[in-house]
Amino acid sequence: MKKLLSIAFLFLSLFAFAQNEQLANNYFDRGEFEKALVSYEELLKAQGGNSNYFQKVIDCYQQLQQFDKAQKAIEDRLDKYKQNNLLIELGFNYQLQKNQDKANKYYDQAISKIKKNANEAYGIAYVFEKKSLFDYALLSYKTAIETDPNLNFNFQMAMLYGQLGNTDLMIETYLLEAYKNPQNLPIIQNQLSRFMTEDADTNFNELLKKALLIKAQKTQDVFWNDFLSWYFVQLKEYGKAFIQQKAIYKRNPESFGNIVNLAQMAIEDNDQDSAKEILTFVIENTNDLELLIQSHSYLIEMKIDHAIEKEYPAITEELDGLIREFGTSPYTLSLLKLQASFNAFHLNNPEKAKVILKNALEMPLNRYQLAEVKMELADILLYEEKFNQALIYYSQVDEEMGGDIVGQEASLRTAKTSYYKTDFQWASHQLKVLKSASSQLIANDALDLFLLISDNTVEDSTQVALKKFARADFLFYQNKKEEALAQFQMILKEHQGEEIEPVTLFRIGKIYEKKGDFSKALENYNEIITKHKESIYIDEALYCSAEIYNISLNEPEKAKPLYEEMIFKHEDSIYYVDSRNKYRKLRGDTNL
Repeated sequence: MKKLLSIAFLFLSLFAFAQNEQLANNYFDRGEFEKALVSYEELLKAQGGNSNYFQKVIDCYQQLQQFDKAQKAIEDRLDKYKQNNLLIELGFNYQLQKNQDKANKYYDQAISKIKKNANEAYGIAYVFEKKSLFDYALLSYKTAIETDPNLNFNFQMAMLYGQLGNTDLMIETYLLEAYKNPQNLPIIQNQLSRFMTEDADTNFNELLKKALLIKAQKTQDVFWNDFLSWYFVQLKEYGKAFIQQKAIYKRNPESFGNIVNLAQMAIEDNDQDSAKEILTFVIENTNDLELLIQSHSYLIEMKIDHAIEKEYPAITEELDGLIREFGTSPYTLSLLKLQASFNAFHLNNPEKAKVILKNALEMPLNRYQLAEVKMELADILLYEEKFNQALIYYSQVDEEMGGDIVGQEASLRTAKTSYYKTDFQWASHQLKVLKSASSQLIANDALDLFLLISDNTVEDSTQVALKKFARADFLFYQNKKEEALAQFQMILKEHQGEEIEPVTLFRIGKIYEKKGDFSKALENYNEIITKHKESIYIDEALYCSAEIYNISLNEPEKAKPLYEEMIFKHEDSIYYVDSRNKYRKLRGDTNL
């Protein structure tokens, strides 16, 4: 019983102590320093060794301009604990009183302690940084390295050079650290990419590129070619990244994996020309069966995505020829899936597609391959409007691959199937969960569909327009462009001025884009831009219009103001970074 009472008393004491600390912090945050000081002094009395409470007491003295009390407290603590970083606190107390000479005297004393023990740099430099005394923090690290050359503070020093605005030295120090300790490369590249995307001085990219090029030329080490490739990928310059990967390949012919990954990134960013060049190079220079199949799959998938009906026989022949050449096996699964999808969605032959996939299910597949085939089969059953059968396969994948991105994708397709069936309540329930999916792409798609349903239910509880829209969306999913277009246009006529209008215009624009009728696509996007400025589709309409002018029509001057509007009015858009990079390129910034 006594033990239980002791535990209860301890618990209550800890709870009261935590409450006192929270109260002190609240006073401090509100600028009530006299009240905060009383609370922190009580806390420090109870825990004399707590450096955080001590620092808060000093901060309160200084905020109240009680510098003598602050000095006395710091000196007493220095005598008691012999912590050399307290010399900086003494110096800073003088600096606040505009006595820089005395401040520097104590700062220099702190530096001299590092000369006697280089390990002191960790604590001393940290306090200098907290006080924004970056020159002294840098001097701390430099002194430590002079005292003990085995110590390495490149990463910390690079960050300080950045704080001081010395971009050249920051870049040089980061690169030195990356080369000496390649295990730190991801962290360093993450830091550099932050400057590439957030830095207001567009000169940064040019300085980084110049530094990398000099190192690549001087050392002839493929490490720098790979770093340059990474640099160009950040700027979505896949053709230039490929030049660096080719240079690596010449010295290391086994390095094809990175090249294929580069092609995949180019495809995802709609850089078709670079992707074709990269994949053609792979096909011409490797005998690796897996890489050959992967490259052919990407190439033919790009053809399918941009094909018109008269090109279908040639694509059929090419697909059949590749499968004959490489055989039917788990290795050729990507080609088999493409063959099935092409037969269903382009040749309107779902029966043949199902046969291909059901035969694939008989092969010795791993769990990921099995999930891929089941998803493809579900897609084709959905195409046939066999909703319940499709849901069975999607649910199987979701259950078998739960927590994995493949499982989340299956869950999203389940929600879309419910949406196509006009079961909006169940679709919304599933989408609400997927909005926080680990895959940003899935989360964005889930959010878009969730907002579509919720926005068009508030105004119309019977969901008349939404039901028509879901049917049109399903026709679009089936690749029945003309029927979908007619349905969307009917919605525009029957529900003019309603919430459904901007998203309908957007879908019509997308269909025209797929058909290659860019002028009509632009007309519909422009309707959103001019008449629906408050719509959530405004950023997509701007971006799609800019892309048509920039890529499809090769009229960059018309694209430039659209990208510019994206940059200045839609900073929270998922298209913001890409718009900014392309705008800078069109503007002629040399760093790109």
